[in-house]
Amino acid sequence: MSPAARRRGPMEIVRKLTGPGGEFELREEDVLGARLPVFANRARNLGEVLTRSASFGDRDYLVTASRRVSFAEHAAAVASMARALRDDLGVQPGDRIAIDAANGPEWIVSFWATIAAGGVAVGYNAWWAPREIEYALGHTDPKVVIADEKRAALISEDVLTVEKDVPSLMARYPDAVLDVPDAAEDDPAVILYTSGTSGRPKGAVHSHRNLTSVVEYHRFNDALMREFGDDPSARRYLLALPLFHIACLHNLAVPRLATGTAVIMHEGGFDVDRVLGLIEKERVTNWGAVPTMANRMIEHGDLSKYDVSSLSAFSLATAPSSPAFKARLQAVFPPAKGGVVDSYGLTESCTGISTATPADLAEAPGTLGRPTIGVQLEIRDPDNRAVADGVEGEVCVRSAYNMTGYWRDPEATARTFDADRWMHTGDIGMVEDGRLRLTTRRSDLIIRGGENVYPAEIENVLAEFPGLRECIVIGVPHPDLGQEVAAVTVFAGSTPSTDDLAAFARERLAYFKVPSRWHITTDPLPRNATGKVLRKQIETDIA
Repeated sequence: MSPAARRRGPMEIVRKLTGPGGEFELREEDVLGARLPVFANRARNLGEVLTRSASFGDRDYLVTASRRVSFAEHAAAVASMARALRDDLGVQPGDRIAIDAANGPEWIVSFWATIAAGGVAVGYNAWWAPREIEYALGHTDPKVVIADEKRAALISEDVLTVEKDVPSLMARYPDAVLDVPDAAEDDPAVILYTSGTSGRPKGAVHSHRNLTSVVEYHRFNDALMREFGDDPSARRYLLALPLFHIACLHNLAVPRLATGTAVIMHEGGFDVDRVLGLIEKERVTNWGAVPTMANRMIEHGDLSKYDVSSLSAFSLATAPSSPAFKARLQAVFPPAKGGVVDSYGLTESCTGISTATPADLAEAPGTLGRPTIGVQLEIRDPDNRAVADGVEGEVCVRSAYNMTGYWRDPEATARTFDADRWMHTGDIGMVEDGRLRLTTRRSDLIIRGGENVYPAEIENVLAEFPGLRECIVIGVPHPDLGQEVAAVTVFAGSTPSTDDLAAFARERLAYFKVPSRWHITTDPLPRNATGKVLRKQIETDIA
């Protein structure tokens, strides 16, 4: 911390930055019919963010183990591809462009080219099975589908391939300039899918305002770093999670285009040696991992052969981890010492709703920290009334980051947002001393290796298996993944084999949703007097 910052104190610095006239002034404005805190000096759409990025010139934007793309090169590639999308492929403002591919620079160029053409980028889960892809194609009705060769083989309609078509479009118009159609702040910019509690994936619609607000949040954090004597422009961020998640798209690739800082992309499945080697080679400073990655590092053995001294900020995301797990990680991976945080967020929230700092975790283990700047958080009772600190209820949040709604699903949108734009998460928790603590994840959510898995979706698929009377899907502990998917299936007569059930599920579900543990029986599921299945009893029996 600089001497000046130490004299003023953190709260005074925040007030200076966010108060009237500050660079990140927060003020209330009307957003979709509600008065919400917004950053006064935000960009008004992602086109502005993209256009400004070209000024960073030859600085690294995207770096992989074998490639390096500067901000200027990225802007030129995006301008060329955007012109091709408009002039050659007929993309009009508001058209959806689906991206179904593994991580790579072409994914990000395709995303920004979609924005530059005035389209809406739709991120498909790259682990989906053909049936899930077909549903999403019908649901979002994309004008263009971009896919790598592996995923293209699963898609029934014509696609632009990442390997051949996208590089061609990136180079087709070398003299093209960025000419981004103007977009209103609450126009859709991105659709990302989240598993549906009722069995179908839901498309969370994120507006230009949502994304530019997230950009300002990260720029604000960078400004705080400068006040405390750190230089954020020298930071280099590791991207090792899928781009169809908010963690790496909204909270890494997009804001780093705005701040002129490098994104170091790991391509392919997670591999401890390759990832740590990339960190060493590219002097990565920031890495947001998931507990599964951390567990594989713990089990890997000696990590000391890699120089990861550049890594000054390491965090665990997507699922809270126990103090004992953090201690094991810190024992083998020095960058985790004093730097592990827990955060809470949803696809619907665009960025973290709250973050627990190391100080929060030391003082109140198990907390999820205080609300993110600009986030209003309340715990509500069943009558939608706010409750006092220490009282359990539903976690409800309101902010300019929250999605506008679910694509083509007004009923689900109405269930999620009330008249004052409070978003009802379905999660149960309480606030203690200003910090959020969750007590129940929504709809018995299973978090497998950082991926959200909703039991209802799998149960609906298994219900189609011939002879199945009833079933229930639950999450059970797993040493590497955190949780694995287990299914209890009840048949009226003869029972199928585990292999038959697993093959049936694999044809219809992404691999991470297919149960890895099965209990096949003719005994009915245990229920209480009102007919509700006793999930806790089943979890105990199958564990």
